[in-house]
Amino acid sequence: MAAESQREAPPPPASTHRLPDFKQSVKLKYAKLGYHYLITQGCSCSSRPSVAPLLPSSPPSPRGRPRALGPPPLQPHLCHPLLHPPRLPLHLYFLTRTRPVYLVDFSCYKPEDARKCTHKFFMERCKQTGSFTEENLEFQRKILERSGLGESTYLPEAVLNIPPNPCMAEARKEAEMVMFGALDELFEKTRVKPKDVGILIVNCSLFNPTPSLSAMIVNHYKLRGNVMNYNLGGMGCSAGLISVDLAKHLLQARPNSYALVVSMENITLNGYFGNSRSMLVSNCLFRMGGAAILLSNRWSDRRRSKYQLVHTVRTHKGADNKCFGCLAQEEDAEGKIGVVLSKDLISVAGDALKTNITTLGPLVLSASERVIFFDTLVGKRLLRMKIKPYIPDIKLAFEHFCIHAGGRAVLDEIEKNLQLSDWHLEPSRMTLYRFGNTSSSSLWIRKGDRTWQIAFGSGFKCNSAVWRALKTVNPAEERNPWMDEIDGFPWRFPSSWSKKMRFLMHRASKHLISQKYSFWTYENQYLAEYGKFLI
Repeated sequence: MAAESQREAPPPPASTHRLPDFKQSVKLKYAKLGYHYLITQGCSCSSRPSVAPLLPSSPPSPRGRPRALGPPPLQPHLCHPLLHPPRLPLHLYFLTRTRPVYLVDFSCYKPEDARKCTHKFFMERCKQTGSFTEENLEFQRKILERSGLGESTYLPEAVLNIPPNPCMAEARKEAEMVMFGALDELFEKTRVKPKDVGILIVNCSLFNPTPSLSAMIVNHYKLRGNVMNYNLGGMGCSAGLISVDLAKHLLQARPNSYALVVSMENITLNGYFGNSRSMLVSNCLFRMGGAAILLSNRWSDRRRSKYQLVHTVRTHKGADNKCFGCLAQEEDAEGKIGVVLSKDLISVAGDALKTNITTLGPLVLSASERVIFFDTLVGKRLLRMKIKPYIPDIKLAFEHFCIHAGGRAVLDEIEKNLQLSDWHLEPSRMTLYRFGNTSSSSLWIRKGDRTWQIAFGSGFKCNSAVWRALKTVNPAEERNPWMDEIDGFPWRFPSSWSKKMRFLMHRASKHLISQKYSFWTYENQYLAEYGKFLI
């Protein structure tokens, strides 16, 4: 009994509502996947055989003499490269090279001032609908005050009307306003004609009409008949990066092409008018917005492009039931449709982020960090050595972080667990404050800076992209949602905000004034020419 009393008490169970401790051991299979990506990229030239056919060619006929009939003779210098060894390395290089993907430019849609919705106006409209109990009105008010959203976010007209008019016609009207508004500006900025676009990808999670949103764009801008168009739905806030990853792979197969990516969410048909509290949170977070980006694999576009896409890593946790159901659209007990946010959302997002980082690490860390990271994993997981896991400092690999502005709680937990500073989170916090959660369309920078873009989505997914700035942006030449109101900072903050939040927003606004931030997603445009970030 004495021995038993001396045993250490088991540690308390970890909270399921917080991010996991990233300093604990990581799974070897995900690190192995990252090293697989690294080796594949480095050794592709030596692993893919030449498949060029024999190339016959007719010799030029002497002047005045007709060319002989029959099969033309083979020219030795045009035969299979294996028969001409000096040409083999050059042939392999052109066969296996990866085409670079450039982000030429982007634009973010900024609604008109008539669509602005303050906290007070939002609560008045909620009360006037007569759909919510007094307790749930108070619940929404508290969520709104603590969400990190400011007083100038946007909602569509159909939601602000009394009574609300959530119909298909109004939803299409909102979609056209957002998509065409962003695309008109993008075509004007890049001077690219719509008929030059060879790939079109549109993502919107909760609004998927027929004809599709991508078909609406094809019809409006009269895109060419052989354009490859895709419409992605139901993929949540990470769909923007999924679209970029899809565009990257399509651009590898189609040389000399432009790819257009449009990311948005539709609010008109997706407001919740019931009293299930797990569904009311989305009413307080999601707002109107959208972004459009132009990608290119043309070498001639490198000089004028803002970014080059370096890596994309996608993580999907849908095989786990808890991850799969933590964010879903469903009906409540009264048959009203809404988006359910589970209490496990934070911990699920943390687990997905941990897996994504483990896979991304070997691709972006320095050579010394890779060796230490790999040796530690092998020693601990395979050789069963009793050593502490080595957690590389991800801040050494990037100058800037572009984290999806999904909500204040998510940003706070990521800041804490990745040991980021207030400066790193500033673009995401400012975007959440000014525009709210605009789903997949929500995150600029000095030449050579690297930015890590992170997004989470239903399913559950965590996706990331690494971008390298190709030039330093001149703010005097930029047009983005921030520039016409930069002199309005600093803001006056609600008294209910915490002291820390008030300080962060005050500090961020000072940066905006002093550095004249430029801003593919809203975070990107906030990130700034001297060193904040992107999409």
